[in-house]
Amino acid sequence: MEFITHTWHWAISGFLIGMVMLTLNYFGKVFGMSSNLRSLCAMTGIGKKVPFFDWDWKSQRWNLAVVVGAMIGGYVAVNFLSDASNVAINPQTIEQLAVMGIEAPNGKLLPSALFGSNIFQSPKMILILIIGGVLIGFGSRYAGGCTSGHAISGLSNLQLPSLKAVIGFFIGGLIMAHFILPLIF
Repeated sequence: MEFITHTWHWAISGFLIGMVMLTLNYFGKVFGMSSNLRSLCAMTGIGKKVPFFDWDWKSQRWNLAVVVGAMIGGYVAVNFLSDASNVAINPQTIEQLAVMGIEAPNGKLLPSALFGSNIFQSPKMILILIIGGVLIGFGSRYAGGCTSGHAISGLSNLQLPSLKAVIGFFIGGLIMAHFILPLIF
């Protein structure tokens, strides 16, 4: 049980992800999570009014199963298999977060200031969630996919647009972490 609940070495995780990608390539499938929103919208029949959603969503049922599996797996992992005591965060990061009013994890995987139920009582946090959600949704459509689709699937297929998107994701993440996040908090 300890093997499952503790952090795995990057080589093990990377090998497993590589095997999944080879299997998907063998069967002619392309991995990506953001495309499932299009499938869900197409399932409702909105494709009759919006041409973007007029497509064969049934061909992507396997990808919808991946989303359901990720949600179930995430729930099981957090509630039954997690051991946050082995999560090592740089002390300088903890100090920087404390300056912004975000507490140290103290045995939790996520800080309550950002992911606790109390954020729904703050209009500022609700606004941050809405704006962030819109930006992520727009960005993943504008980039032609989300971070998992480009960084895992696109790069493993040696696609230049995915490399450009991943570089943009990292630059945007650095700008957010070093300049915008301190302004928000």
